[in-house]
Amino acid sequence: MAINTPFNAATAAYGNASRLINQAARPQTDLTAMTSGGTGNNFADMLAQQVQGVVDAGATSDRMAVDMVNGKANIVDMVTALSETEIAIETMVTVRDRVISAYEEIMRMPI
Repeated sequence: MAINTPFNAATAAYGNASRLINQAARPQTDLTAMTSGGTGNNFADMLAQQVQGVVDAGATSDRMAVDMVNGKANIVDMVTALSETEIAIETMVTVRDRVISAYEEIMRMPI
């Protein structure tokens, strides 16, 4: 029973992360619905594409992890997919932090 507890906790954590990634895909449609009909790329489109890229990288990692458990994937491919997902998430967090920082700086500007 003690052996299953860490595995169950890891499975629950993985399930929660997967659920969060799937929820991140939903705002993509909302962002594109709010965009104007202009011909140039705007920030909402760029952000939606980046979020979708993170979701796609997570889905690739999910598939690789399942294939690895089933013995169908190479360990190098799985580690590469996980590294790409980690880099995508770190990039997204950095962008989020910079956007928040810029917003706070704008809010501090005198009118």
